[in-house]
Amino acid sequence: MDADTPAAGGHALPRAARITHPGEIRALFRRGKRRKTRHLDAFVSASPSAFPRWGVVVPKHKHDIVERNLVKRRLREVGRTVVLPALRNSGLALDVLVRARPEAYAAAFDDLRGELTELVEALCSRAP
Repeated sequence: MDADTPAAGGHALPRAARITHPGEIRALFRRGKRRKTRHLDAFVSASPSAFPRWGVVVPKHKHDIVERNLVKRRLREVGRTVVLPALRNSGLALDVLVRARPEAYAAAFDDLRGELTELVEALCSRAP
């Protein structure tokens, strides 16, 4: 398997499955359909790739870098273990960009995972 292809059972978030380029992020903010949860804003759009991709944006919201990195790690983990596998199994090639709201800093990992699980279940239930 190539290092740039998404691995179904790998432990790392594959590079090809990441949304990191600022232009792609801005485009998703503009064209993606926004879905709000208690702690997150998710922007969903069709992926230009043949597979789902995941991106995370965590604004500072007057928190320090340690707290910000914790939220980023939690969201990346949920994307890697819950969102991308579910989209892959449903055959959906979607870009999902998640932006943390200020409330996300106080949220437990299980709360974030639950919100994103509900989101991906809603997306997969609409699959053809």
